[in-house]
Amino acid sequence: MEPHAAASLREPSARAAALRESLHRHAEAYYVFDEPQIPDAEYDKLFQELQAIEAEHPELCTADSPTQRVIGKVLPGFRPVRHVVPMLSIRTETDTEPSGAATFDARIRRELELTEGDPPIEYVGELKFDGLAINLRYERGVLVQAATRGDGETGEDVTQNIRTVRQIPLRLHWPPRAGKGTRAAAGAAPYGAPAVLEVRGELYMRRDQFEALNERQRAWIAAGDKREKTFVNPRNAAAGAVRQLDPAIAARRPLSFFAYGLGAVEGWEIPATQSALLDALAAMGVPVSRDHAVVQGAEGLAAFHRTIGAKRDSLPFDIDGVVYKVDSRALQQRLGFVSREPRWAVAHKYPAQEQLTRVRDIDVQVGRTGKLTPVAKLEPVFVGGTTVSNATLHNEDEVRRKDVRIGDTVIVRRAGDVIPEVVGVVVEQRPADAGEPFDLYKRLGGKCPICGSAITREEGEVDWRCSGGLFCPAQRKQAILHFAQRRALDIGGLGEKLVDQLVDTGAIRTLPDFFKLGPAELTALERYGEKSAANLLESLEQSKSTTLARFLYGLGIRHVGETTAKDLANHFGSIDRVIEARLEQLLEAPDVGPVVAQSIRTFFEQRHNREVVEQLRSAGVTWQEGPGSAASLAPRPFAGKTFVLTGTLPKLSRDEAKEMIESVGGKVSGSVSKKTDYVVAGSEAGSKLAKAQELGTTVLDEAGLLGLLSNP
Repeated sequence: MEPHAAASLREPSARAAALRESLHRHAEAYYVFDEPQIPDAEYDKLFQELQAIEAEHPELCTADSPTQRVIGKVLPGFRPVRHVVPMLSIRTETDTEPSGAATFDARIRRELELTEGDPPIEYVGELKFDGLAINLRYERGVLVQAATRGDGETGEDVTQNIRTVRQIPLRLHWPPRAGKGTRAAAGAAPYGAPAVLEVRGELYMRRDQFEALNERQRAWIAAGDKREKTFVNPRNAAAGAVRQLDPAIAARRPLSFFAYGLGAVEGWEIPATQSALLDALAAMGVPVSRDHAVVQGAEGLAAFHRTIGAKRDSLPFDIDGVVYKVDSRALQQRLGFVSREPRWAVAHKYPAQEQLTRVRDIDVQVGRTGKLTPVAKLEPVFVGGTTVSNATLHNEDEVRRKDVRIGDTVIVRRAGDVIPEVVGVVVEQRPADAGEPFDLYKRLGGKCPICGSAITREEGEVDWRCSGGLFCPAQRKQAILHFAQRRALDIGGLGEKLVDQLVDTGAIRTLPDFFKLGPAELTALERYGEKSAANLLESLEQSKSTTLARFLYGLGIRHVGETTAKDLANHFGSIDRVIEARLEQLLEAPDVGPVVAQSIRTFFEQRHNREVVEQLRSAGVTWQEGPGSAASLAPRPFAGKTFVLTGTLPKLSRDEAKEMIESVGGKVSGSVSKKTDYVVAGSEAGSKLAKAQELGTTVLDEAGLLGLLSNP
């Protein structure tokens, strides 16, 4: 239980002591063991509360208070490194709105005793990276040591691990590269590289690299390696990589680096401004983020905050705010430091993307394609700029991996427009009456919570799905749009907005309802007149005459695409034969494997799916089938021949040409190879035509294709 939950800790001295103990514990978990137990925002709240108590009661401020020094300690196994210049943190501005920049600017102007008549102060806006602070020590331009921040005074020697980070140069460019600032800006030493130059910055992991790492970790875990684990966030993964005692393991975890400042310096004239320093570091080959800017006064800072906030979610790495620094080093020296913080810099955060809350229940939602998704029902919490009461748990395997249970305190994350998700559980706060480990099949009794159809999960897949595609209300709109598309029954004029209206008003509940529509139902819809209604009804009437292949494809059976539908139609020649086919009979059809065969059987084993088929036939949907059908007996003189279509044909669309080729047994491929028999080229044919000419493949125009297919 956190100290703030206990009534006995209301007295300031007891509360301050409890806060110090809690902050030390959470900081150790975060910085030392790389296993954060609470979000950064929650830690900040505790820290700010302790600051407020100590400000009101100075006698309660102790030398070991987290407000007086940076927390952390050296891990056993790493050689301690004493920082010549302490690695201190900076103050955080708690107002997450852009207007918070004005608070910092007003404080700086007050400290410098400036009046309204004085010009605005020049600042540098930088990103506040969510990673691990590192000190790189270069001697005569060569990397000799890398150390973590540790407790600010003493860090950990992680030189061998840092050498595996390819972004970090082992030797500086000296003299600095041209085009990155003048000699004065770079502070070039007249007799070679500086004796000592300590570069400080942030080690981080890109989001795409983090996802790839977790995929590999999950694969190892699935293979039975209990030593491996997945990571909660990129910062956690980066810190874990740096603290590997085996550099070979660290090398397998992709890390990146951005520089933002200096430590000890000997034999180098430091540039006069922070912006010039960043240019100088970049000129030396040290990575510096391009997302920094020199701005004027409070308005410039606020504009920078808005600009970065707008692109925050599109950045390839995590940030939790921006940093403002007085650009002039001379002014920085005038402002100086207070306790653990420089007066001339501040971190201005954005709304927290992670917060703590409690799981009230775990529900299961059915998606448009039948996918079943566990969803945590939460006690409402403000995170990522909005109030969140639901968060996705992705799938049953993820729920079990994270061990999320009803009653748990969890970390919820929301970034921008991304759906909120549960990223971890605070196990130490799990109540005694927490629910059992989640079992989706058991929870639902094996049936879809919407329509009662059987739920299935194919071998090798993580998602459970509802098998009632044509019947399930949750899948109704998706099923209708799929059935009506051009490659299926080709019902013209039926778009997503119209389907939404038809379903939402109850005009259509199942596919056969399409063919019961009349002018009255259609003209009653919003912005739908008599002419539009007449056109749709005519299109519906025309769509009744189709092919078995199109009909099978339109049913939306999982894994049954156009090609498989054509193979089934050609092989069985009858919808009834497909419906009644046993697994072994389905496997006899071309290109139908065990997964596809089982999907077909599962679909038609659902009584309501068979009923929909019969109702569609009763509504007048017809196709030729049976022993003498075109589907089963059509000549296939081009069986085994491969065609490639490229460019724009004069009259035929790509789909029309493809259908003609497939109707006589040919196969249409997307790329040219030695196995290609014919390339059909229209206008603006590109690399595929060139490849065909290089290989000596037969090239046809539209007329040549039509002639070939009509006279095989």
